[in-house]
Amino acid sequence: MEMDVSVIIVNYNVREFLNNALTSLQKSLEGFESEIFVVDNASDDGSVEAIAKNFPDVRLIVNSTNVGFAKANNQALAQARGKYLLLINPDTVVQENTVRELIKFFESHPDAGMVGCKILNPDGTLQLPCRRSFPTPWIAFTKTFGLSALFPQSKLFARYNLTYLDPDQTYDVDAISGSFMMLRRDVYETIGGLDETFFMYGEDLDWCYRVKQAGWKVYYVPTTSIIHYKGESTKRSDIDELKVFYNAMRLFVRKHHAGSRLFEWFIYSGIYIRKFIADFGRIIKPLSIATADMLIVVATILIGEYIRKGKLFTFPEYAYPWVFIVPAAIVGFALFLNGVYTEHKLSVSRSFAAVLSANVVISALVAFEKDFAFSRMIMLISGGLSLAIIPGWRLVLRLMGIGEYSSRATLFGRRTLIVGTEQSGQEVLKKLRTKAGGGYSVVGFIDTTRKNIGKKILDVEILGSIETIGKVIEEQKISEVIFSSNAVSYAHILNIIANNKNRFVNFRLVPNNVEVIIGKASIDQLDDIPFIDIDYNIGKFGNRFVKRTFDIIVSLFFLICFAPFVYFTRIFSRSTPRGFVKTVLQMPKVLIGKLSIVGYDANGPLLPKHIYSGRPGITGLVQIQNKHHLTQEELDQFALYYAKNQSFMLDLEIIVKSLQQWIQR
Repeated sequence: MEMDVSVIIVNYNVREFLNNALTSLQKSLEGFESEIFVVDNASDDGSVEAIAKNFPDVRLIVNSTNVGFAKANNQALAQARGKYLLLINPDTVVQENTVRELIKFFESHPDAGMVGCKILNPDGTLQLPCRRSFPTPWIAFTKTFGLSALFPQSKLFARYNLTYLDPDQTYDVDAISGSFMMLRRDVYETIGGLDETFFMYGEDLDWCYRVKQAGWKVYYVPTTSIIHYKGESTKRSDIDELKVFYNAMRLFVRKHHAGSRLFEWFIYSGIYIRKFIADFGRIIKPLSIATADMLIVVATILIGEYIRKGKLFTFPEYAYPWVFIVPAAIVGFALFLNGVYTEHKLSVSRSFAAVLSANVVISALVAFEKDFAFSRMIMLISGGLSLAIIPGWRLVLRLMGIGEYSSRATLFGRRTLIVGTEQSGQEVLKKLRTKAGGGYSVVGFIDTTRKNIGKKILDVEILGSIETIGKVIEEQKISEVIFSSNAVSYAHILNIIANNKNRFVNFRLVPNNVEVIIGKASIDQLDDIPFIDIDYNIGKFGNRFVKRTFDIIVSLFFLICFAPFVYFTRIFSRSTPRGFVKTVLQMPKVLIGKLSIVGYDANGPLLPKHIYSGRPGITGLVQIQNKHHLTQEELDQFALYYAKNQSFMLDLEIIVKSLQQWIQR
């Protein structure tokens, strides 16, 4: 019997969405001879077991690794028997008439090779990629530089997503969304499957391009619609969607516009502009806060002058502009040293302490500098006002929950994630709920696997897994992450902290044994549960600056004093360099920043670079131990201890110990 429709779904860790998609598809396929393929790309959330149990008629293809969207679809396309082939995402819900409407359209439009329907967001708005144009140099320019978003009704600027067209009219378009693509079998047999060079994104655009090249038309048909919960699979992975998207566009250009250097330049510019905006955003935010604080200091000086003198700009001519610049700079520097412009941007206590200490310095300068004796009372008034205003605006933002940072810590408590769903994690949740005024608002759990995402424990949802914690932190505006005891290894804790060091989050640990984390930890007692702040010195700007400066000075000293002799002797020696000679040969890497004098053991099994926020070292805590007799847990603890307590003096102690061992050998 001839098969009418073959439906293909590629799944990756979206079990609940897939269940809804299959249920809606079964209703839409009623009256047709059909088959449904689900290709699972190594999900670990229980998707495969759920499909086998709840949808036994579905033809299931299970991959041991994530082979990508294109390859997974091709696996099912090779087995599909339908006259029409429908590729659809698992995070969609189709209408009951969707399949019928589109088959009817195919039968009335013999020139149609591929069709796509109207695709809606969960809030009912149109999902723009459901109808698109192929990227040309001009379209790439307008997309890259934001002109298409600024002028959505312009035929000149909005050609990529065709936002100037009526979304309720049928159009012959260049391309449709890969989340829902229906095509004739004849077309597939002519042009072949998806190009597996594209891992994710771009393969749908390439397929549409080949359909058009083969003489068929691609139609946008709005007489039926689906809901698409966009990006659910990527939310459950650590994929950088924007970077993958631009790389896909680059592949498309190379394939179909080979030799167009201008076009490729626009695509590359999109990648670098995106990176620049992200980096610039990280820099400008603390700078804008620092600028606001220093302007407050200047304003308070003017207010103090007006209160004292009854008018403005009464200082002697020689005092300008230093009477404004010096106090503002001292306050700004004190706030910086206290971490207010790095990891504690909205800390009321730290900003108060910093401004207080800055005012002591300013008062001392004014007291001992006769040329500025005229400003003593004015500086006293300014100091009192700045002491109230600078911590005060931070307190107001935190209480009101205004702005990106403040929304992480509102009147109802700091938005908190608990890592670990076992008994210890549940115990933490119970204690947090019963502690009045504790300042924690638990948003959700993070589990060690994806299988339980979406489920609730004590009415609190499991929002993600260890692999996706960064996205959860960003999307939920988390300010506190609490690791319950035994939830993850210390290496994983380092990994999570290193990967989220720019997200303004405080990490805390509920240990089995408080002595596991040694050093300058501050401990909050929650009844019988201690919370230890995980505040790593290795990630602090001051520590990094001193450490890097020390590395440069030492490496230059070794290279200038010893490198010529060592390199000369190496000409006549073929033996493996050891000891002092090996150290000198490593100094160029220290100078350029690939190594540090003190760091983790690059040759050990401990930590890859992306996990540890420092650099591999010539020596280190692990290196001066008998590391071959250390367990993995002990190695992890040494790394955690060093990351937490790193300082110039600790590095010197390690270097001295290394020298003692070298001399003894």
